[in-house]
Amino acid sequence: MSTIKRNEKGRVAVFLSGRGTNFEAIWRASRRPGANYQVVLVVSDVPGAPGLDRARRFGVEAIAVSPGQFPGKAEYETRLVSLLEERRVELICLAGYMRLVGRVLLQRYAGRIINIHPALLPAFPGLHAQRQALEYGARVSGCTVHFVDAGVDSGPIILQRAVRVRAGDSEERLSRRILRHEHRLYARAIRLFFKGRLHVRGRRVIIVDDET
Repeated sequence: MSTIKRNEKGRVAVFLSGRGTNFEAIWRASRRPGANYQVVLVVSDVPGAPGLDRARRFGVEAIAVSPGQFPGKAEYETRLVSLLEERRVELICLAGYMRLVGRVLLQRYAGRIINIHPALLPAFPGLHAQRQALEYGARVSGCTVHFVDAGVDSGPIILQRAVRVRAGDSEERLSRRILRHEHRLYARAIRLFFKGRLHVRGRRVIIVDDET
């Protein structure tokens, strides 16, 4: 699972279901001097998702595709694949996309779908990860960028960043602190992907010539 070093910018699609704050961070990083990728499409399974309007304000094509319009998951994802192929998308970034990725997308984009999760996986997968950490009494939480597989937040881990849980933290306060790190970590993972520095060996992601 790797990419080839190249001169042209990598083509990214962002999938979201909500506000799109991670999309915005990815997009802003893509506009910086020396960035090696561009966001060419935003897709949401929720027609009224605020992230769609956020994308349009930045001049990014944004499309809502409601799963309810299709007889099943395979047909829904086949439509997504069609949109992605028309735009020559090379990497899918899940950013608050609240659906499990199914067989069609996983087969067509094997090794080219990544996600960010607000916990230090494998701890606290699934929904409400920050709440899970607080209820468990964890002293440290954080965020994880990982490749996507058929499980729930179970794919090979690319990057992680630890965030200390403070006494008296609420779910909202902890979420805000973690989110700041998510924004930086996700953009770094995308850069590494398009530099061809990510290689998967079993469960382990080897980062070749890691940047500081």
